[in-house]
Amino acid sequence: MQLSFRTLSTFTASLCLLLALVWGLTPDWMLATWDIEYSLTAGLIARRTAVLFAVLGVMFFLVRNEAPSVARSALSNGFMVGCWGLAILGFGEWLNGHAGPGILLAVGVELALGLAFFQTRRVSVELEAPG
Repeated sequence: MQLSFRTLSTFTASLCLLLALVWGLTPDWMLATWDIEYSLTAGLIARRTAVLFAVLGVMFFLVRNEAPSVARSALSNGFMVGCWGLAILGFGEWLNGHAGPGILLAVGVELALGLAFFQTRRVSVELEAPG
């Protein structure tokens, strides 16, 4: 299934803003889904992460109507690297017993989002190519 950049960007913005709210307001619940004990330090990091999710949500919402461009490619490529990096780290933490199986949901979403942006980027490049 091929998603347009607009659809994918809007979905990503919504997901990031939702995650910003959840991580910001209930970090203990999110950590519990990964079988990680809540602490003041973990809560601090979780709330700071919430702000980063808010930033990503705003950025993806604002670029949702952009035509293929260097800036759009940079945002997509950076997000792909971030998603796949988080997926690798999450899977590694699960394998090492530092997180419970709940983290695998995040890993799956990260892999899927990275692949979706890769597919959208690939199609954008094909549309731009002469010939």
